[in-house]
Amino acid sequence: MKTGELTDYLDSIFHPEYQEDYDNSGFLVGRRSDECSGALVALDMTSEVLREAQELGYNMVVTHHPLIFRGVKRMTDASADGRLLLDIVQSGVSVYAAHTNLDNLPWGVSGELAARLGLSDCKVLSAKPLADNEGRIGAGMVGTLPEAMTAEAFLLKVKEILSIPVIRTSHLGPRAAEAIVRRVALCGGSGAEFTDAALAAGADIYLTADLKYHDFQHTDGHMLLADIGHYESEQFAKEIIFRAISEKFSNFACRISERQHGIVSYI
Repeated sequence: MKTGELTDYLDSIFHPEYQEDYDNSGFLVGRRSDECSGALVALDMTSEVLREAQELGYNMVVTHHPLIFRGVKRMTDASADGRLLLDIVQSGVSVYAAHTNLDNLPWGVSGELAARLGLSDCKVLSAKPLADNEGRIGAGMVGTLPEAMTAEAFLLKVKEILSIPVIRTSHLGPRAAEAIVRRVALCGGSGAEFTDAALAAGADIYLTADLKYHDFQHTDGHMLLADIGHYESEQFAKEIIFRAISEKFSNFACRISERQHGIVSYI
């Protein structure tokens, strides 16, 4: 299979046209005419991921976060980013990214997270202003748990499902065990900007990542906020991409990176 055949398919299923204006999803590095020997799926393109692809004999890496996000002014060995770009180009490995377009699809990053948490009657939290959207495309999800849970019990469930040791959350106070959660809003990755949308949707709790100190004051106690980590909230993007490729091309070599890990550690 040619690299262009795979990237055309990825475009058709991940819809780069749904990405945000600031984003840079799609085919980022490579030649469409190259024979594609295999695809390695990762959240980020790193030197470790590149070495893993080379050791496997794969010449394509598909990531969630774009390798080239902002304007590149220099590609030299004077910086870590420059060295990585040089290594990728010299290796002949192609790179494709599905970022905010995958976030905005209803079955994308937030939809997958909502499903794993067992939410039902899910709706997009903040729909994109598209003429033919009808509320199907946009950031985040809001849905309902099968039954009400205490905030403490729900957050313990989130920690178990995401395999994370700690969650930063609004101060629950002395009645923490009595706070009830039924309606849940969430947004994988950095989602502080959708806090008001979560409040308007009647959520009892909003799960996202990269919250600042004063973000936790924004809801004035009317809704709990929980920072579940950027990598942790988006980790299932790898599963989504892998499924999309392997279900279409069943005889094509594709696997999820075994060396990919979050860049933040908890001690």
